[in-house]
Amino acid sequence: MKQNKYEASINWLFEQFPSYQFKGASAYKPGLENTLSLLQSFDNPHEKLKFIHVAGTNGKGSTCSFLTSLLVEKNEKVGLFTSPHIYDFRERIRVNGIEIDQEFVIDFCQKVKEINLDFSPSFFEITLAMALCYFQQEKCSIVVLETGLGGRLDATNVVKPLISVITNIGLDHTQFLGETLEAIAFEKAGIIKNETTVVIGERQIETTAVFEKKAEEQNAQVFFAQEFQLPFEIKLAGYQYKNLKTALVTLSLLSYSIDEELIENAITNLRRNSGLFGRMEIARKNPTVILDVSHNNEGIKATLNSLNLGENEKLTILFGASQDKAIEKMLAIFPENSIIHLCTFKNERSQAFDKLLEIKKLYPKIQEVHKDVNQAIDKILPTLNKQNTLLVIGSFFLISDVNMNFHSF
Repeated sequence: MKQNKYEASINWLFEQFPSYQFKGASAYKPGLENTLSLLQSFDNPHEKLKFIHVAGTNGKGSTCSFLTSLLVEKNEKVGLFTSPHIYDFRERIRVNGIEIDQEFVIDFCQKVKEINLDFSPSFFEITLAMALCYFQQEKCSIVVLETGLGGRLDATNVVKPLISVITNIGLDHTQFLGETLEAIAFEKAGIIKNETTVVIGERQIETTAVFEKKAEEQNAQVFFAQEFQLPFEIKLAGYQYKNLKTALVTLSLLSYSIDEELIENAITNLRRNSGLFGRMEIARKNPTVILDVSHNNEGIKATLNSLNLGENEKLTILFGASQDKAIEKMLAIFPENSIIHLCTFKNERSQAFDKLLEIKKLYPKIQEVHKDVNQAIDKILPTLNKQNTLLVIGSFFLISDVNMNFHSF
């Protein structure tokens, strides 16, 4: 009975209000007025919590997870708000890695239905309000808050954080945030608040001046994580090294003591403490199947650089993207000697099957186009030997379609 009520509540959330996860651009509602009005109906929980606010083009989800895991290991009670979810809505809202209770979701949705508002709040606005109310109820000592899209006009920007974090800037969601790195950086820089501190993950030629100007306007201190020398070695390879270092610099600036044992425990317990999934996720071995939600140029490059394939290892890629992505540009990033398969996914934002067939005609290295990711994996795996790697990469929606039981494999 409870499960039925929960599913009805989630269906109401997605059907009644626009959701970027399911609708794409038509669901984007920039501005903070509606968010503030909704939060006021719940006695302004954002004014009663402490926040680390995280934005960025790539790595913000992983950085949030590292921050959360480190803080849990420091015995903090940590609320974590991220998006989108992969399998279940409750993945978005966690306390010390544990998903929000179904009953709270059911009750909160009912409360929103009963409020007399003069506007229709978006899916994201409702979800944010739900998260903040839950974190307040659970008496979280600190909240790690990931922006949804952009920063300046993102619903999460109603908070006054202890510290802000901007992981990096890349060309993604340009229809909302701008066509240049400078324009996108301006939107992300909107989370820098008056007389606070901001940590920038990477110093980029095109964006440094934007961040420094905004920090000066807000009388805020700005630090670039990549320029810090840490007093210990980080035993983590690839792009996750940058994300972990950004998290460590952030906590150091908040005066948390950090040592190698803490870092090792935080990495070991990362999934338990934060629920992180879908970032270089090894789903099986012999042959290796890796799941990764990188879905723009910079993210895909970082993932490929992290693979560390052996000299005789063959890489097969199963890739799926949304309609608003420039698939042809992403295909150019994949190694010349890799075998590429394209795939649609169930979400309505998936690139159309017929469009993928047209792309295949132009790119000889594309071996096949598939309609179902699990059937595709079933078909590809028998063609690989134990030393080969299958990288399933692209949209969150592609990964969410993967059957993690792997019984058919």
